[in-house]
Amino acid sequence: MPASLLDQIVADPSGQSWAILWREDEERVEVLVGDVVDLDELAQLPRPTPGAPVLAAVPFRQIAERGFAVHDDGTPLRVLLPTAVQRLELEDLVAALPTAPVEVTGERFSVSDDDYAATVARVIEEEIGDGQGANFVIRRDVEARTDADPATAALTWLRTLLVDERGAYWTFAMHTPGHTLVGATPERHVSVREGRVWMNPISGTFRHPVDPGPDGALMQEAFSAFVKDTKETEELFMVVDEEMKMMAQICSDGGRITGPYLKQMAHLTHTEYLLDGRSEADVRDVLRATMFAPTVTGSPMENACTVIARHEPTGRRYYSGVLALIDLDEEGSERLDAPILIRTAHLDGAGGITVSAGATLVRHSDPVSECAETAAKARGVLAALGLRERRELRHALDLVSLPGVAHDLALRNDSLSPFWLSPQEARPDPTLVGRRVLVVDAEDTWTQMLAHMVRHVGMSAQVRRWESVTEQEVTRRVGDRGASGMPGWDLVLFGPGPGDPTNLDDPRIARLHGLLRARLEQQLPVLAVCLSHQVLASMAGLRVTKLPSPNQGVQLPVDLWGDVRRIGFYNTFVARPGEPALGDRVLEQAVHQPDDAVVGLRGAGVASVQGHAESVLSRDGMVALHGLIRQALA
Repeated sequence: MPASLLDQIVADPSGQSWAILWREDEERVEVLVGDVVDLDELAQLPRPTPGAPVLAAVPFRQIAERGFAVHDDGTPLRVLLPTAVQRLELEDLVAALPTAPVEVTGERFSVSDDDYAATVARVIEEEIGDGQGANFVIRRDVEARTDADPATAALTWLRTLLVDERGAYWTFAMHTPGHTLVGATPERHVSVREGRVWMNPISGTFRHPVDPGPDGALMQEAFSAFVKDTKETEELFMVVDEEMKMMAQICSDGGRITGPYLKQMAHLTHTEYLLDGRSEADVRDVLRATMFAPTVTGSPMENACTVIARHEPTGRRYYSGVLALIDLDEEGSERLDAPILIRTAHLDGAGGITVSAGATLVRHSDPVSECAETAAKARGVLAALGLRERRELRHALDLVSLPGVAHDLALRNDSLSPFWLSPQEARPDPTLVGRRVLVVDAEDTWTQMLAHMVRHVGMSAQVRRWESVTEQEVTRRVGDRGASGMPGWDLVLFGPGPGDPTNLDDPRIARLHGLLRARLEQQLPVLAVCLSHQVLASMAGLRVTKLPSPNQGVQLPVDLWGDVRRIGFYNTFVARPGEPALGDRVLEQAVHQPDDAVVGLRGAGVASVQGHAESVLSRDGMVALHGLIRQALA
């Protein structure tokens, strides 16, 4: 194939819009040259034609399409429509790229170490500690500038990344007027091909020591401790849970988990899982439903965006968005490959450089350590820019082959839900088949996983947002079709959500109280989970208080009326034991003694649970949920 296309880019880098992609799953490098259009919505992404893919740079502000809070910094949803495509060997690309040093000056962090550490402490205390979510990713930026042509700089830095980095999912550069991106991202966000969807959550970060010690002994010792570290393990489980919510929404079988694996790079190593499931959804709908990865936002997703907007003073531009490549397979069906835009430098038209990095903040995060993690995550790109020392890779250890590492990684799955670790063949319960369930979403898409599990036992489930559900609807009996012509619900499952369950000034909490009260007054079956369990408990006369330390992303063995179940918990508030009753209906309570917390309630037509039976952390989740459904419908 002629080298003229690459030669043309190298000869005049700013003369046209282009992209160069080295993808992990492809044998050859792709070079694209073409025209640029800016769109308003993902639904407008054009269909590719044979031999001419579509490449979109999706900024973080696009999350507004889902109605989530975001700083609108005006960064465009930019699409490259190739008029010419070339594929070539990696060696040929590296040989053709420029090598002359690019001067970079004025390096500074947008937020100082002390200020970032203070933000970390504030998020842990005011957000996680107040029940707003399990984890949040707050970024800071390394800012610098260059007087070099941005496109030429990107080509130079791309060469260094191709030579120095390892383990990247995509190593790439993309140049368009006013916006140039160059990076080596480790993380696939979402891929679609041949009716299947893949997601690849990566979390848990091991920072390679500068001095690995004799024969790597110090690095081996530190890495062995990392693999067994509880915080790093729980951090990965949390993001898997959040991405499984997305999989349950877009995949007919809800998604299956494989792993864990290692993603080893030059400066860092991460742990990861691979999620996959069947889906016939349009690739644009998949992109929209999965904006954006919890590994760069937090969970629950909607509230994570609110927290980000509250604690980050400026917009993220392309950081934590995606590059999305859409092309056609041999049958003419659309395929999607979309990595997350992390470990990436953004250059504006005036020579400004931004490299963004964030840390995942959980209940036991150490502010100083999280600050160091952001610096470590930026190091690979900064080394390519000449701002950090380049790493020698010839003698790098293969960490997965170290004694005990594979065994310790595999042990992580022993505590996880077998439901999500295996193909999910439906197992209908004859007593439940055909019964209709309304799942009320309280701003946390755990409800998508709950709906999938409900369908697994043969029931019909519909998920609706709390604002769209009325008291008239939840009080309609099964045989009464009402003015809408729709029959009533056999069961209403009130779902989880962030926030204080006693705060009736919050319209969402007030609506949950109202909907639950209306259905209970009509003696109609109710199942309540997490936040809704706390609301139900308060209505039953129990005191609801904060835990001294949140149970966010932990597995606990709890006694549910004689059956000990290992369940995943994501809660800051708990109900305290008492004498629960709903009018003349006395409820039984299940109490977890170590926390002095009511973890379940049951009575005639009523069941609730504090934990998340739907979580990947729930070893006994399916059997526990099945039992609660039968209790509510008994």
